Amino acid sequence: MGLFDRFKKALTKTREKVVSGFQSVLPFGRKIDEALLDEVHDTMITDDFGPVTADRLISGVREAWKNKEIAESQDIIEHLKKQIIAKWPDDVRSLAQAESGPTVILVAGINGSGKTTSVAKLANHLKQQGKKIILAACDTYRAAAVLQLTEWSGRCGVDIVKHDQGADPGAVAYDACEAAVARNADILLVDTAGRLHTQDNLMRELNKIQRVVEKKIPGAPHEVLLVLDATIGQNAVNQARHFSEHVNVSGIILAKLDGSAKGGIVVGIRDQLDVPVKFVGLGEKIDDIEPFDPELFVEALFAE
Repeated sequence: MGLFDRFKKALTKTREKVVSGFQSVLPFGRKIDEALLDEVHDTMITDDFGPVTADRLISGVREAWKNKEIAESQDIIEHLKKQIIAKWPDDVRSLAQAESGPTVILVAGINGSGKTTSVAKLANHLKQQGKKIILAACDTYRAAAVLQLTEWSGRCGVDIVKHDQGADPGAVAYDACEAAVARNADILLVDTAGRLHTQDNLMRELNKIQRVVEKKIPGAPHEVLLVLDATIGQNAVNQARHFSEHVNVSGIILAKLDGSAKGGIVVGIRDQLDVPVKFVGLGEKIDDIEPFDPELFVEALFAE
């Protein structure tokens, strides 16, 4: 199955909702006016683009209409596609790389978001590209988290650095950095403790891990990826905003996109936080993760 088909399958719930919503307000040949723009705006709110993002997208459509670039209802979808794609220039879509030594990727997120599974999927994805991966099991608070990541590392065939449950996450990160350098790893993937964005003590622990890797490896962490659950809609935006206050979030792994009926959240996160979705989870299997492709996403989102 090609990537477009995987996106299309994963977005089935979203597409049924979005397309039916837009079809109800955009019959072919209807002339654009303010009433139509208001209806399209309301549809985007319902589909979890978020009010701020919906306002901006409709403003772009309105400007194109007033400049006589578009005139009828069928033109609106194509214009929206172009606006959405433009939010992902090539330079924000790829993972950052260290100039020398291992690239360190810190992965954060709350419990239940699919964080540890996403770490394993990302490890497998990067290994398939020929990268030498080491996992750091810094989620030492949650019961069985270290065991879970250990099992995933075995399935992926990658090394793991771990301590016992309850150990200092900073110490695990320290040892993992040393191991990554000593073993000439290409990428060190650091799984941090799942936490609520309202738990200040755990958020400070996350910041501590970031400082540890900064001291051990120049330029690290090169990426801080936040795992968000696509099914929680605008709450994901709030989570990302709070995490960004403690660590320098550089990208999003949007998990469970296949279970969401509101795919507009992908666009809302990018627009409201200026943080790009870099990977999406499209299922439960180890290979059900893909780099985010905005062109394929919008085509799958609006496909009938």
